[in-house]
Amino acid sequence: MISVHRIRPIIRKEFRQIMRDRRSLGVLLVVPAFMLIMFGYALNYDVQHIPLAVYDQDRSTMSREFIQQFIHSEYFDFAGSISSEQEIDTVIPSQKARVVVVIPPRFSEDLLANRSVSIQVLVDGANATTAATAAGYLVAMTQDYSTNISLQALQRFGMSKPTLPIDYRPRIWFNPELKSAKFMVPGLIGFILMMSTVVSTSLSIVREREKGTIEQISVSPIHPMELLVGKTMPYVLISLIATVLILITGYALFNVVVRGSMLLLFLETLIFTFCGLGLGMWVSTVANKQDEAFQLATLVSFLPTFMLSGFAFPIANMPKVIQWITFINPARYFLFILRSIILKGVGLSALWQETLFMTLFALGITAISWNKMRKSVFRV
Repeated sequence: MISVHRIRPIIRKEFRQIMRDRRSLGVLLVVPAFMLIMFGYALNYDVQHIPLAVYDQDRSTMSREFIQQFIHSEYFDFAGSISSEQEIDTVIPSQKARVVVVIPPRFSEDLLANRSVSIQVLVDGANATTAATAAGYLVAMTQDYSTNISLQALQRFGMSKPTLPIDYRPRIWFNPELKSAKFMVPGLIGFILMMSTVVSTSLSIVREREKGTIEQISVSPIHPMELLVGKTMPYVLISLIATVLILITGYALFNVVVRGSMLLLFLETLIFTFCGLGLGMWVSTVANKQDEAFQLATLVSFLPTFMLSGFAFPIANMPKVIQWITFINPARYFLFILRSIILKGVGLSALWQETLFMTLFALGITAISWNKMRKSVFRV
């Protein structure tokens, strides 16, 4: 029969081992802090300060006003004026400018005469994401300028208050500033938890087997389940503490506020933690040495969580076969839950399907790992 009195010494021993083992301590403390800073600041999808050069052949007041709307925005930085077409062939390949706007000689004259004007925009397409975003910025700003010109022309023809057929007023929910950090920080919780729980759990159990203490424990009064509970409980506690620290740091550095229920957030985190612990137990049944366990644990935790969960890349953009594979990845559901609770304030009624899958995955992987561990490790 499982006894709490026999589990407590194992928990205390595991905490002491964590403090002495620099590898485990690094995985649990240093790596999460490094990932939070690196991904929060370095992995940034906000496209701003794009170098923009201008070839203004009109050199009029209206052409300068047209260019000022780009330069005075946060999206573009003025990289200089171009004096000839030959110079265009050098500024983009040398990356002095990623966008070149070419204004024709009769720009202001045609606008004042209510004639259509063709503006040439050259964009460096080497980085597809930046190029598409820059082109979108340019189109929106040009359309806005064209609309203002049309309204001014209608006023000159006697319409005192001209109106547009459609009054377009977009309103962005949950992340009005469109800051990618607010999207990345919630995902970091799942990424860091999966990495730390799988790696630390697998190393802890394999360490016992590598040192030969598993055989000593198997002939002691300690039940194998008591050993596993005692070894995994410290990592459950540390994972919850890490979640709190990430939320505090995310609020302090990136102004990420939890809009939903904190209780629901920690409940979902606890379920996901057991998914990671189950995977760590499975790794410990396959690996015989700590180096093998570390490499395998990193492989089964890092790649699926980073590549196949929606953490860094949209799942909808992946091939259909890859999208089907993501359905067996618990990190996919946990990241969706995190972002829904933290950014949108969603409750359990909208997340019960994802919660159910994570629960089934945690129970399934734990049962599989425990059954294999009883045969291969404890010889039960």
